[in-house]
Amino acid sequence: VVVAPSRAGVDDEEWAEETPEDQEIRRELEKKRYRPHRASREIDILWTLKSGAPAEDSADEPLVCSKFILAIGHNAAAFLSSFILDSVCWEVVGVLKLWNEWCRTSNTTNVLSTDSFCLFYRLISDPTVLLCQCSCYVAEDQQFQWLEKVFGRMRKESLQVTILSTCPVADYKTQESTLTLPSPFLKALKTKEFKEHICCPLLEQPNIVRDLPAA
Repeated sequence: VVVAPSRAGVDDEEWAEETPEDQEIRRELEKKRYRPHRASREIDILWTLKSGAPAEDSADEPLVCSKFILAIGHNAAAFLSSFILDSVCWEVVGVLKLWNEWCRTSNTTNVLSTDSFCLFYRLISDPTVLLCQCSCYVAEDQQFQWLEKVFGRMRKESLQVTILSTCPVADYKTQESTLTLPSPFLKALKTKEFKEHICCPLLEQPNIVRDLPAA
């Protein structure tokens, strides 16, 4: 299918304007083009597992993790903050920083409501239980690197991963009217290895999960 190009409604001056964000993205792409060995959109993760001292993710032993709870998106991260992290039972053990078109994480691990972060917590009473709040946007070309750096540090034997994510009701595909659906509602997907009881109905076809939760 050949589509004829159209510049209707766009003049040359408007087309040539670049914001500072556009210029920064262009510079990063140029670096990647001329220096392909250097990942210009690298994800950095810093663990503070022993007495608050920084630990390189490639130097220490793999993390012994029995349960890993991952909240992706502002709504899921806020749910964990309100119902799980609102106590002194958890301690921050890691922070992940990345840069892309929609997210610029800063160098501090102190979380404010206006910050975009990916923080890791450990249950003090059971250090094998980890929790992650990922309220920052992870671009498509960074998702595999995110998974590689986070799960590459953990032992995979007997590891149970629970992912919380949200999507608009308008994106939910059903024969019923979305106006009559209770909002919010909860659906689940699971792998065949998951044998425990599920607290909500399974997600029906043809609904799908996208982005980092799908990865």
